[in-house]
Amino acid sequence: MSAKSGPENSANISDNVPVVRFLQGAKLLGQVRLQEGDTLVEHGELAGIKIPTNCTSGTCGTCMVTLLQGTVELPEILPPGLDDYLVERCARLSCIGIPSDDVDIDIRPPL
Repeated sequence: MSAKSGPENSANISDNVPVVRFLQGAKLLGQVRLQEGDTLVEHGELAGIKIPTNCTSGTCGTCMVTLLQGTVELPEILPPGLDDYLVERCARLSCIGIPSDDVDIDIRPPL
């Protein structure tokens, strides 16, 4: 795993380094260099974005976001917070979603 980096703007990120961008609709909220093996929630924290989670309270799906571009693999067996309908609409759970390249994430779920 690479060293952690803090919030960065587009002027500080070179074109050849994968980036995780967080948006709300068309508005860019923040972005950070890809940290191999880190989840979207962890990337959000590095970018100064708080993605709510409730992993231990039985409300799986609280951290659902929409993958706009890039790759965030899904587990072989979908967790309770996701189903095929949501996956078809590019939903990902940010608590377990690990980006593998440049990604654009809308922090809103695809509901």
